[in-house]
Amino acid sequence: MTASSPLPGSHPAASTPLDLGGRTALVTGAASGIGRACALRLAAAGARVRAVDRDAAGLAELTALAERGGDLAGTVEPHVLDLTDLDAAERAAAGTDVLVNNAGLQLVRPLEEFPPDVFHTVLTVMLEAPFRLIRGAIPHMYAQGWGRIVNVSSVHGLRASAFKAAYVAAKHGLEGLSKTAALEGAPHGVTSNCVNPAYVRTPLVEKQIADQAQAHGIPEERVLSEILLKDSAVQRLIEPEEVADAVAYLCGPQASFVTGTSLVLDGGWTAH
Repeated sequence: MTASSPLPGSHPAASTPLDLGGRTALVTGAASGIGRACALRLAAAGARVRAVDRDAAGLAELTALAERGGDLAGTVEPHVLDLTDLDAAERAAAGTDVLVNNAGLQLVRPLEEFPPDVFHTVLTVMLEAPFRLIRGAIPHMYAQGWGRIVNVSSVHGLRASAFKAAYVAAKHGLEGLSKTAALEGAPHGVTSNCVNPAYVRTPLVEKQIADQAQAHGIPEERVLSEILLKDSAVQRLIEPEEVADAVAYLCGPQASFVTGTSLVLDGGWTAH
């Protein structure tokens, strides 16, 4: 056996393309940003994508975009749902082979000014809803001996920033939930991982600029360089498609041994 030969019983799949034909994927927050990019990427790989969002107009735009693409091997099916309806969220996940927990919201305020109702809503949508979606998806995944759970976390799942109490708390909790799902799912052929981007060029980040300017008392034009990208070695925003490719990687055969971990796309933020 040469040094480059695969070990007996190994399964080299470095050149195997992602093929999700016959699989059902559910993506939350699919109407825009990272969720939209993930829905299109998984549909391109052949998946039947349940695109979940409370924004019906945004989902209609996504569906039209998928139809105009014309070269998708799979389909995108809109599913209007408010994730604060936790029972409905759990039901929506039934029969899912690939689950992408992506939906999120953000408010930038000092702790003493942070509205308790908003804190509750953020944790409901970004932590409790993923738990319920996982709970709804795993019976089918376990029964077939295969499943992929990808939780779109954040660099804020690994590091904290001031004025983001709810978001940081939710993402840190999501990291723990993902690891628990990985440990329980491994005997059933189910992997669970987080993808951790820094700031992505999405409507959520664009909205943050005004909030950050107010919280820090600086003009909006200084927020990007002095706040958002201050700790990043790579001085740019990440594109949603880059995050979607990372999600797709975790669904592919090359990542069958990757579980319970976080794939960090932070431009060097956590290298400090």
